[in-house]
Amino acid sequence: MGTRQHGWGKWLLCERLTWQLFNLVFMVCTINGQIRYSIPEEMKKGSLIGNVAQDLGLDLKRLRSGRARIVTGENHHYTELKTDKGILVVNERIDREELCGDVTPCSFSFEIILENPIELHRVTVEILDVNDHSPTFKSNVINLEISESATIGSQFDLESAYDPDSGIHGLKNYVLTPNDNFVLKQQSNADGIKFAVMILQKPLDREMHPHLTLKLIAVDGGTPQRSGTVNVEITVLDANDNPPVFNQSIYTAAVTENAPVGTYITTVNASDADSGSNGLITYMFSNVKGKSEGHFEIDSLSGKITVSDVIDFEKDKKYEIRVIAKDQGGLSDATKVVIDVTDVNDHSPVINIMSFSSLVSEDVPPGTTIAVFNVKDADSERNGQITCSLDSRLPFKIQSSLTNYYNLLSDVPFDREATLEYNITITATDLGSPPLSTKITLQLKISDVNDNAPLFTEPKYSAFIIENNVPGISVFNVRARDSDWNQNARISYFLEESQVSGSPISSYVSINTETGVLHAVRSFDYEQIKLLEFTVRAQDGGSPPLSSNVTVKIVIQDQNDNPPQVLYPVQTGGSVVAEMVPRAADVGYLVTKVVAVDVDSGQNAWLSYKLQKATDRALFEVGLQNGEIRTIRQVNDKDAVKQRLTVIVEDNGQPSRSAAVIVNVAVADSFPEVLSEFTDFTHDKEYNDNLTFYLVLALAVVSFLFITCVVVIISVKIYRWRQSRIMYHSNLPVIPYYPPRYSDTLGTGTLQHVYNYEVCRTTDSRKSDCKFGRAGSQNVLIMDPSSTGTMQRIQSEKSILDEPDSPLEYSVVQHSELLGPLSASQFVGQVSYSIPEEMPKGSFVGDIAQDLGLDVKRLRSGKARIYTGDSAEYIELNKEKGVLLVKERIDREAICAQAVPCALHFQISDVNDNAPVFERSSYEAYIVENNTPGLSIFTVKARDADWNQNARVSYILEDSSVNGVPVSSYVSVSADSGVIHAVRSFDYEQIKDFQFRVKAQDGGSPPLSSNVTVKIVIQDQNDNPPQVLYPVQTGGSVVAEMVPRAADVGYLVTKVVAVDVDSGQNAWLSYKLQKATDRALFEVGLQNGEIRTIRQVNDKDAVKQRLTVIVEDNGQPSRSAAVIVNVAVADSFPEVLSEFTDFTHDKEYNDNLTFYLVLALAVVSFLFITCVVVIISVKIYRWRQSRTLYHSNLPVIPYYPPRYSDTLGTGTLQHVYNYEVCRTTDSRKSDCKFGRAGSQNVLIMDPSSTGTMQRMQSEKSILDEPDSPLEYVQKDIASPEQVRACF
Repeated sequence: MGTRQHGWGKWLLCERLTWQLFNLVFMVCTINGQIRYSIPEEMKKGSLIGNVAQDLGLDLKRLRSGRARIVTGENHHYTELKTDKGILVVNERIDREELCGDVTPCSFSFEIILENPIELHRVTVEILDVNDHSPTFKSNVINLEISESATIGSQFDLESAYDPDSGIHGLKNYVLTPNDNFVLKQQSNADGIKFAVMILQKPLDREMHPHLTLKLIAVDGGTPQRSGTVNVEITVLDANDNPPVFNQSIYTAAVTENAPVGTYITTVNASDADSGSNGLITYMFSNVKGKSEGHFEIDSLSGKITVSDVIDFEKDKKYEIRVIAKDQGGLSDATKVVIDVTDVNDHSPVINIMSFSSLVSEDVPPGTTIAVFNVKDADSERNGQITCSLDSRLPFKIQSSLTNYYNLLSDVPFDREATLEYNITITATDLGSPPLSTKITLQLKISDVNDNAPLFTEPKYSAFIIENNVPGISVFNVRARDSDWNQNARISYFLEESQVSGSPISSYVSINTETGVLHAVRSFDYEQIKLLEFTVRAQDGGSPPLSSNVTVKIVIQDQNDNPPQVLYPVQTGGSVVAEMVPRAADVGYLVTKVVAVDVDSGQNAWLSYKLQKATDRALFEVGLQNGEIRTIRQVNDKDAVKQRLTVIVEDNGQPSRSAAVIVNVAVADSFPEVLSEFTDFTHDKEYNDNLTFYLVLALAVVSFLFITCVVVIISVKIYRWRQSRIMYHSNLPVIPYYPPRYSDTLGTGTLQHVYNYEVCRTTDSRKSDCKFGRAGSQNVLIMDPSSTGTMQRIQSEKSILDEPDSPLEYSVVQHSELLGPLSASQFVGQVSYSIPEEMPKGSFVGDIAQDLGLDVKRLRSGKARIYTGDSAEYIELNKEKGVLLVKERIDREAICAQAVPCALHFQISDVNDNAPVFERSSYEAYIVENNTPGLSIFTVKARDADWNQNARVSYILEDSSVNGVPVSSYVSVSADSGVIHAVRSFDYEQIKDFQFRVKAQDGGSPPLSSNVTVKIVIQDQNDNPPQVLYPVQTGGSVVAEMVPRAADVGYLVTKVVAVDVDSGQNAWLSYKLQKATDRALFEVGLQNGEIRTIRQVNDKDAVKQRLTVIVEDNGQPSRSAAVIVNVAVADSFPEVLSEFTDFTHDKEYNDNLTFYLVLALAVVSFLFITCVVVIISVKIYRWRQSRTLYHSNLPVIPYYPPRYSDTLGTGTLQHVYNYEVCRTTDSRKSDCKFGRAGSQNVLIMDPSSTGTMQRMQSEKSILDEPDSPLEYVQKDIASPEQVRACF
């Protein structure tokens, strides 16, 4: 819409010709970063001024990214910048007369500032005048008194009209209504102000016309014209011959701005030759224009002019005032007073910050722009000249750019760790006298760069923990500090992978990634491990992250958890070992020495020996420290032969632990005496206390092994039977087939270096163990019976004979490689493509979205773009489809010359704009109580759509507590994998469920994170047996329930009350009557445990009734408790008392237990051993049978296939070895071996096929299956000799 400006005159001519066709005209002039527009005043809000983006050569994206904005020091914002369209529009009403007054041309300027990097552009908008004001007179009526004696040619000044418009739209001329006496003459002052003078052309006659009324019309030059009218009322007076005359035509004066009201300016003086009232002169201002009006006043009698209002040099530098001197007769004269205003330094400089980066990275280079500011001073000349300065101690400098614009630059590199922020005071001082100054302070903060690695507070750490600790207990914490800030100083702690005694260190200790608190994962045993030494890594959250390591040593402290172990004398089960003391033994005789050890250490292993009990305490003593048993007096004949000493061995731990040993001493001089005395020595029964337990354990183990063995044998038999049904019942005939040699699809010559394996096989030959060497590259053609002739290439990781029951298969394996027009191979974070040169522009290169696993929406939202260091961009990214296309011609020789391979590298960069997102909104997991500490519970998984470091997700436990204990003592999370482990063994009866939060945080800068709630539900395990509350089981006393003999059916005897601390079905209790003296008399309620009579009680029923009730829960496996209920059938208590005096506890339940256990163990052991012997025998028999398979005498069926021509050439294969092998099922054990081919081509033939072949790649030999009834193998290698072998 705008046109370039070439000259004011030319524009004026154009405007005059086209004004009626166009309401506004735009002109643009761009000179060295400045543009100029011309618009008419009074445009509507939103009207277009100009296309700033186009005129400045800026992109719309640059306007938005640079946060382009208008900067002006004025209060009014006449214009607005639309950054989305790059245009400048009118923001509010623009009145040229209000903005500039009489100044021509009228314009205002402002700056457009952009950031990142900072750019400054000045825009000047010239306001063109529009004829929007009519000429106006100060008053509505001009009253004149003219003497009738006024001579012809007398002049009468009329009030001037005022038109705020300028140029052609200003006041043009005056028009006086037609009359006989006066004509109008228009005159102009030196400053161009037009005024009207009325000249008398015909004498007045007061008697005929004492009063005249005329109209004075002021007309401007606009189109359409505007006008203003004032009435001129003339009163005709008697004669007044002489008008007043000023003594100067122009008066000049000067006044300083801000002069107080009443300050004297000058005095005008006029004289009148008339006398009397006709010579009395009065002074007045004529047509004081808007800017002068009110600033001055004149004394009407003396002509003295003084200041009446504030005068501001910055608004008006000069005033011109027209003064009228008028006598009483109506005659007048006029003069002009010119008042110059002198400037005073009364304005301080004003600093406007246009752009300021309050946060600057510490790694910015010196010379970086920190702020752009503008300084203005409303004063003029030296009073308006400004200098800017900074504190010399600050590392900044000021550099001038445009007029009154300055840049604040950095002068040295920053170090945030040394100085976090700067308070920069900018001082602007003018050159006035006295000088005025203004200060403004900017607070600049230095943002952190990850340039400092975390440092541990100590070079190494040592801690102590007592053994038998609770899993999950906090050991101590490591602490590292990072002098960086915020994310770069956020430290995470990790255990470096290492092993202790063959186990990963993570199975011993865990570390809280945020606090550095080390927890014990297991309970330590000092006797197994005494020291843990490992490395902890502290890593900050910067990008890339920095880290440091520290060595941590945890010393396991011993706890007195092991009692002493007596090594001598050895405690045996049945035999009696006695020390002999002769009767002639003297005082201090060494009887024996008790030897004991303690596997604990330190004072916990200091042992002391005490004699606890002895047959004769006055005869023996034990050494406190050495355990030596000595006599303390002379042995005599009265001392008993059998002496039994009980020695206590006690350690020095807190609390102490002890062990007891019994020492048998025989006081005798000969062994027969001792033997006769010790024949009735009773064996200690404590050795047999656990016999029943060990018998049950042995029976269970042997039974388990026997049952396992039986199950395995049955499973193997069933498997082999099923295999034989599938594999060995094919009745297809053997069809020998000898295919020709096949051409190499990639070459043009004959196959001079190829191994050919030609094999005819049936489905029954799949069990053959004939092996072929694996080729370095395999291309396999597969023949499909249903195909009609199409060949297709595929790649497979499975053998072509892995599928059962194929009718007939033939394979040829050949080493070849096909380089198609396009191939792709993807690596970690990389993808590589191969394309031929000279592809047309727009050709498809690869589906980058699919190959990188990215969504097309992700490419668009992530602003995906290609980065390459070359000036030429050969490849372009189509973000709408997620594909790479050829952008320009690719000439391999021009790019790489003779280099092989020739490749182009570029990057698709990522921005960390996606927070990790968990796969679920919340997680809930279940774990059975009594778990092993360190058990993996489940895994939380979050995905980050970003790439590389921005997509590296770390998992962190949010700080919280469960029952007042930190959640880290319950569970831990692997920072890398998100696997949640149980730190302790859970008990459902103590805690049933708990919740915590896991945070997934990526490795970007700044990092983004998200949280998820995890709920762990503890599942009950049937680990508690029922507890019987009633009847209470006492030790020796007998408690009986009484039943009268008259009790009827259903009589409630008592109720067994039991509880189970488990929950759910594990706590559902059932009651059963296991044993009773009379089972026909009582029953127990299955659910309520009530014991009731089931028939009428009679006199024959025994008084003493003993019931054994089993309380069983519903768990898997179930647990139970037994309670014995004594019932007395009697009518009186004395009868019960007499009967129950000899009530003895039943012993018959355990009488034969040991016998039955031993018997069961023997039977199961015999069955197990028999089973093992049978298996070994069968294996030996089969092995012997297999040895005979190598000596088959079946006849050899020779066959001589013809030599085959080479399809790739014109001659025959002159250099070939032929191995022709005919094999039967008896040859399955043959150790025939074939040399490993460099390349194998395999053709598979189906009898029903008509000729179609497919090629595939296989990792397994086609002859890996045994039991083929007939096989034919031909192997060709380069040589003219033929060898035949038949097996």
